Amino acid sequence: MSDDLVPDDLWERVAPLLPPRPPRRHRHPGRLPADDLAALRGIIYVLRKNVSWRDVPAERTGCSGVTAWRRLRGWTEAGVWPRLHEVLLAELRKAGLLDMDDCSVDGSHVRAERGAHTGPSPVDRARPGSKHHLIVDRHGTPLAVSLTAGNRHDVTQLTPLLDAIPRVRALVGRPRHRPGRLFADRGYDYDKYRRILRARGITPKIARRGVPHSSGLGKTRWVVERTFAWLHQFKRLRIRYEIRADLQLACSIICLRRLRTSF
Repeated sequence: MSDDLVPDDLWERVAPLLPPRPPRRHRHPGRLPADDLAALRGIIYVLRKNVSWRDVPAERTGCSGVTAWRRLRGWTEAGVWPRLHEVLLAELRKAGLLDMDDCSVDGSHVRAERGAHTGPSPVDRARPGSKHHLIVDRHGTPLAVSLTAGNRHDVTQLTPLLDAIPRVRALVGRPRHRPGRLFADRGYDYDKYRRILRARGITPKIARRGVPHSSGLGKTRWVVERTFAWLHQFKRLRIRYEIRADLQLACSIICLRRLRTSF
């Protein structure tokens, strides 16, 4: 078995969040269901390698690709991945590794073959595309992520991303869910959204259109580009081949890597 697909520290955090499986029938119970750990191996194998579900190697993961796809569907509907992401963010904050005083936001285009959030991409000759929207802390830790059609403007997802940041608990004090300052590029240069940010107690640090590139904001904002690079190392996320997108699972794995490097 390939234990590198699902390390022990990842499985220890995922296992308590999985919904209980229905009890087996007493009469004609059929074959034993595949192990949840094996199904998670299959899910992460597809996320990393971008193979079709039918090509998942059962000898390496311990289950068929169809079984892994069904578990992914059920776990996604049960909200497992957002809860996993929230657990890891809380661990990072308790360890002093989450800095929400300075956050950055941006969007990134990806090709899409199918899915609900698909539209003509303005950067790819109007081919079908999607867009990943991401907000990160000062170190590039993903706080919230969303998926839209490729023709949606970045600024339209600013408030939904802020609303999607979970209330991150710490050892003491109140949960934190609001950045202190938010850094963004010229695509977010609208006074309306500056007012929205200030009304939420967030200081906007947004580059202005028509001004030379000398604001210095890039010294803080570059981390969101690096996080997009980390996110798109998961080959399944570079091109959308199906309706379901495993963005929050990938974000959770990035958070876990950040937690590991602290020890």
